[in-house]
Amino acid sequence: MYVHIGQDFIVPTRSILCIFDMDTATWSKHTRALVQRFSKEGRTVELFDDLPRAGVLCSGELGEHLYLSGLSTATLQKRAEQGVAALSG
Repeated sequence: MYVHIGQDFIVPTRSILCIFDMDTATWSKHTRALVQRFSKEGRTVELFDDLPRAGVLCSGELGEHLYLSGLSTATLQKRAEQGVAALSG
């Protein structure tokens, strides 16, 4: 199953490692360092127009990528859970 994470991007549900709120998560120096490292390494994809609302960390064949989405964490969580429910139900 796939999850639409913003703009024209979809990712496989099984590749999602975590979804975090950018407003609260960036208070942590560790999260800020993670975002900066991924950005510096060119492994960040920006999927927002104004400000990112959520970060979606995914693992795939090409390694880990961080998607910065304009969608809320609640919306992304609901989409991921619906995909998992469709697989099991």
